[in-house]
Amino acid sequence: MRVKSTAARRSSALAAVVSTALAVGLGTTTVPMASAAPHKTTFTNEPGAAKSRTIQDKAAYDAREGARASVQDSLDRHAATASSRRVTEGLRAKLGLQAVVEMDGLTGTPRQVARLDGFLTSRSSLPAKTVAMSYVRTHLAALGMKQSDLASFTLRRNYVDIAGIHHLSWTQSAGGIEVFGNGLQANVTSDGRLISLGGSPISGLAAPRALPSKISSASTAISAARADVGEVRIAGPDDTASQVLFMTPSGTRRAWQTVTMSASRPMLTVVDASTGQVLFRQDLSDDANGQSTAATGAVAAKSRSKPAHSTGLAHLYFPKHRPRGGKALRVDYTKRGWLSTKAKLLSGNNSHAYSDVNDDDKPNRSEEVHAKTPHSWAYRLKPFHLKHVSFCDNPYPCSWRPNKAYSWRTNRAQNASQVFFFVNNWHDYLKRSPIGFTEAAGNFQRVNASGKGKGGDPVRTETDDGANTDHGLPDSNHIDNANMSTPPDGRAPRMQMYLQHQPFTSYPNGDPFAPTNVGDEADTVYHEYTHGLSNRLVVDAGGRSTLGPVQAGAMGEAWSDWYAMDYLVTKRLEADKKASGDVVLFQYDGAGVALDRTEPIDCAVGAKTRRCPGGATGHRGGYTYKDYGDVIGGPEVHADGEIWAQTLWDLRYRLGSRLSESLVTRAMELSPANPSFLDERNAILLADQAIYGGHHQAKIWRVFARRGMGYFAGSLGGNDTSPGASFRVPPKGNNVGSIVGLVTDRETGAPIKGAVVSVAFQGSPFVVNPSTKTDANGRFSIGPLPRGRYPKVTISSTGYDAVRRSVKVDTRMTRLNPKLKRDWASSAGGAAIDRFTGPDFGRPCGPGNALDQSDSGGWVTLDDLVNGQVGPKTPKNIVIALPQTIDVTEITVNPTSVCGLGLSASTGSYRVATSPDGSQGSWTVVHDGTFAFADLGHANDVPLDAGQAGVQYVRFTIKAPLVLVDTGSYGPDACNSGGAFSGCDFEAVTEVEVYGTAAP
Repeated sequence: MRVKSTAARRSSALAAVVSTALAVGLGTTTVPMASAAPHKTTFTNEPGAAKSRTIQDKAAYDAREGARASVQDSLDRHAATASSRRVTEGLRAKLGLQAVVEMDGLTGTPRQVARLDGFLTSRSSLPAKTVAMSYVRTHLAALGMKQSDLASFTLRRNYVDIAGIHHLSWTQSAGGIEVFGNGLQANVTSDGRLISLGGSPISGLAAPRALPSKISSASTAISAARADVGEVRIAGPDDTASQVLFMTPSGTRRAWQTVTMSASRPMLTVVDASTGQVLFRQDLSDDANGQSTAATGAVAAKSRSKPAHSTGLAHLYFPKHRPRGGKALRVDYTKRGWLSTKAKLLSGNNSHAYSDVNDDDKPNRSEEVHAKTPHSWAYRLKPFHLKHVSFCDNPYPCSWRPNKAYSWRTNRAQNASQVFFFVNNWHDYLKRSPIGFTEAAGNFQRVNASGKGKGGDPVRTETDDGANTDHGLPDSNHIDNANMSTPPDGRAPRMQMYLQHQPFTSYPNGDPFAPTNVGDEADTVYHEYTHGLSNRLVVDAGGRSTLGPVQAGAMGEAWSDWYAMDYLVTKRLEADKKASGDVVLFQYDGAGVALDRTEPIDCAVGAKTRRCPGGATGHRGGYTYKDYGDVIGGPEVHADGEIWAQTLWDLRYRLGSRLSESLVTRAMELSPANPSFLDERNAILLADQAIYGGHHQAKIWRVFARRGMGYFAGSLGGNDTSPGASFRVPPKGNNVGSIVGLVTDRETGAPIKGAVVSVAFQGSPFVVNPSTKTDANGRFSIGPLPRGRYPKVTISSTGYDAVRRSVKVDTRMTRLNPKLKRDWASSAGGAAIDRFTGPDFGRPCGPGNALDQSDSGGWVTLDDLVNGQVGPKTPKNIVIALPQTIDVTEITVNPTSVCGLGLSASTGSYRVATSPDGSQGSWTVVHDGTFAFADLGHANDVPLDAGQAGVQYVRFTIKAPLVLVDTGSYGPDACNSGGAFSGCDFEAVTEVEVYGTAAP
């Protein structure tokens, strides 16, 4: 992924601590290769900044997953109940010590059933669909289903990958309307053995009765979806909508699914037909921001093509790269099947490349790239020699002059031709064995010759995107980046390549990216295209991508990095020596230094080299699962993706490139929805069982254990931002124990009934993430569990802050007696927003999101600055009604901005006041204070100066956003000097928490 300047990347990364957006802003923190200290630089822009006064980069949202703590608590309980059914436990016991049986807390049916050491069934000559459905019929009760449920299923897909594995999916429908997301998925080997089953199908599905509809047509649904993220309401030619059923924790809803590919930020959205509320929001864009003849094949050969053939020039890596890949070579487009002999434009079966300089997502006549001479796109890069940019010609060429309008025209045709080569080359490479991204698997082609797959979806390849959005220059939204938007199969994806270096800023302090074009570098294009691969392979029963915004999103970035560098190293275009720190991504960004990633992909655990500085973790060497959320100081998909990418690079060392490519690709197709790192580890183990008979299991376990994803590692789902690491391989034998204890209130000492105790554990045997509830006396027992240290055991209860413990189970009964702390400002515990000022941006950005005990959203409002200063404005505050009167002992605030806004919109100066009854004149100021950049990403104690006794109302006021008070990060007059900071329009807070004891 490509990024903006260092400080902008730092901002966007920390914003992701709370927004958990898949692509919050533009990437990761820079850590120079020679030092672990952050590289300080001035920046001019940040993501999320907009003058539209609407939130455009809202976080990913899924009403099925329980964004509120109370809903998540209910889902956890339901999952525990479903997992503990006697018949389900019987199935688990039958499958043996390496069973993975995980029940979905929403549906009570399997998210995944598998065996890491074998198969669910024996060999069979029956059709794959019969094998899968026979298993379902035999184990209906254990799977939480009934005979009558089978009538709701329709086989949507049965494709066979290049390893011979059948991947089947059944959608569900009721009343003629298909369910969104839920369904049945199964994987069967070529010899008829069932590998795994899942998909979270709905038992007892029925279409809810039709209610008066706020959203009654496709056009109104599209309008609502576009308005939700600040787009104009008018539907574009590539926007579609269809009716769906959507299951939520409160029941099944009639809704509309929309895909807004015509929007500036394509989205897949589900809108409630009755209320118009958004039930699901998924950003379809993934931002990249973050040789011998035998190695290069026909490209390296300087063949003399037939005159009628279409040809072009292309670099294999990037301009002037040495020793290979930097020279422009002639390519026969027709021989490779990319262009016909009659082609007039760069438009073939796999790609249509054009320069979308006005960013209207259409190939205007002036933006097409015609042949330089008949049948030949032989455009060479014309270097720009910029005396104030040391990068230019030292060692690589620059391709435009950022301070001169229209200078990008010089190399417009050259760059489009270069990207056309990369896209087509990568299409062909991914299609071949052992990866096998074929038509049936959902690759990108206009015509599917095999007759399988949907076709009609070549990549819309837009180069120099937005280069003319600011009077001949790119505006701040079209610089230092690249992206790939991938809708479901059958709809064309869109790739966008930008220019680099913000106009009228210095190099490197103003913007460390040199004046180049991101499309001139192979790993950038290959990275973006691979987002299409992962989004087409990790899908639900309906074929929609399930790569969520946390761990799955991090793996999405990592896969894109890994496949690109695996190819470049295999083709000997990139060197990988024995020492750590050789394989640097996106070298063309800035003379070979790590601008887009904190470390090279080949950094080994424990390496002492300065080229592997360890980011913000405090240690040198490669990353492990223990570093999740710490690589740049907070969870962020590109930074945390480095953990997964380095792990796969270790797998490549251990097993070789081709074997690793085979296992990693097949594992994507075997993934459960929204997988965690550990889910994907298990999927790789399953792939090895299915293809190679489990021959490599021990090596695979050692690789993952070395990176902290060993047997006792645990993650409470794919959205867990603080998983537990383990460095153990599976133990021998079956020594087991249990955890017993008492859960009490920290303030009163009273036992807490119904608290949920969960052990994060995917290593099997027994249940995945086993959990239980405390009895009326606050006591619990959970087990049996394999003896060992469990790094993550969580205890939670409605209205209380969850606690986490590391527990070593080494005796028959291990005791754990946690004390929970009640948050009286929790909406789950009865608190509510009494009133507020400013607009309500809705979930997850509305006032109530400041009380939901979750960092996935917060309260966003407008700051109403006057001439860039605080000035006179309408005070923005929320008044919190506590469930009863308390004596306050502690108030904490996480001031970090949310919903995709830059960190400049975080709370800067603030005021907290309390009242016994909320009436005017009854308020006491507790504290006036100011948060700084260092206070972001976590809760901070508010000094209690007064107003502690007899409190039932708390008022939190944002007096100014961070951009106006943290001059060290943003500089004076940031908002009246043309700076496009989020804080010049918005101000936000993640969470407000109040602690204390019930007043007499």
